[in-house]
Amino acid sequence: MTPPSTPPDTLEELQHRVNAIAGLSLGDLACSANIKVPANFKKEKGWTGQLIELWLGASAGSKPEQDFVNLGIELKTLPITTTGKVLETTYVCYAHLTGNAGLNWQNCNVRNKLQHVLWLPVIGQRNISPAQRQVGTGIFWQPNALQEQRLRHDWEEHMDNIALGNIESLSAKAGDVLQLRPKAADGSVVTDATGVDGQMIKTRPRGFYLRKNFTQEIIDCAFDR
Repeated sequence: MTPPSTPPDTLEELQHRVNAIAGLSLGDLACSANIKVPANFKKEKGWTGQLIELWLGASAGSKPEQDFVNLGIELKTLPITTTGKVLETTYVCYAHLTGNAGLNWQNCNVRNKLQHVLWLPVIGQRNISPAQRQVGTGIFWQPNALQEQRLRHDWEEHMDNIALGNIESLSAKAGDVLQLRPKAADGSVVTDATGVDGQMIKTRPRGFYLRKNFTQEIIDCAFDR
């Protein structure tokens, strides 16, 4: 088995690719693709996602569009325990801190990314080596009306705070299901934002993240827990 050379043309083809890697280890997939498995993920945190993207034929990379743009589907790998407990928050997309005039929920990138998601659970417990971590059963998910309402409410509150110049005082504790927090390797990376008095300031870049309680609900519902 070798990785596909082109993106999937249909949902059925993507489903077939998802089924083909379910139950395999990251070591199996890496070996078949002639890729070295890192000893740990301290310096290669995105390695798992990149490996899965390769095997499924995702094409977007870091672009502000869905990973399978022709199908309108976003891919999200989800680290879980062997008992199905979600281990981490899920990065959604970069948060623009300036130039947001005319932006609303209907045309924002958070909604664009989350309108149809392929969740791919991967065993992520630290006591299991990267090579031995298994890929789980993929879940195709679209938010129901209540889920979208919860996402929209948090997104609008975050964007209001950005517009009002409250970015520096906005805690990662804000938001029921969607949080806004620094997205940079360290504090030396900064970007423009609006300050409390309307002046331009420098601050750390921010990203939108889904809380674990929200993705846990998705997993539990998919597997009738």
